[in-house]
Amino acid sequence: MTLAPVLLIEDNLDDVELTRLAFAEAGIDHPLVVAPDGAFALDWLRTHGNDAGTLPALVLIDLNLPKLDGREVMRAIRANPATRHLPVVALSSSGQPADIDASFASGADSYLQKPVDFVRFIEDVRRLRAQWLDARSDD
Repeated sequence: MTLAPVLLIEDNLDDVELTRLAFAEAGIDHPLVVAPDGAFALDWLRTHGNDAGTLPALVLIDLNLPKLDGREVMRAIRANPATRHLPVVALSSSGQPADIDASFASGADSYLQKPVDFVRFIEDVRRLRAQWLDARSDD
């Protein structure tokens, strides 16, 4: 069985690598597709949105992106009937209530603060796996 990919929308290469390592440590076997900006991500989703079998199992999105910021991308995902039900997790280094509220208002299903501590990030990724990936693989 081929697992649906996880779409990581992130422009910081260090954060991409950290996510790859955390996925490996958390035992996540879903392939990771990386979009370096919001416009690239929406183009990728449009291309793969025509075939529900290729949509990602989960979207992880940084809020501060070039071209289109994360909030704009989340609103576009929610506006598209082909992608509106995708689970979307906002990623940010900010823990400010206003940023968290704005993420949920833009369509995030969950919010994950990027930790400096790698061990904590692995724990967070394991929780994402249990909440969004393991539960969906039973469908």
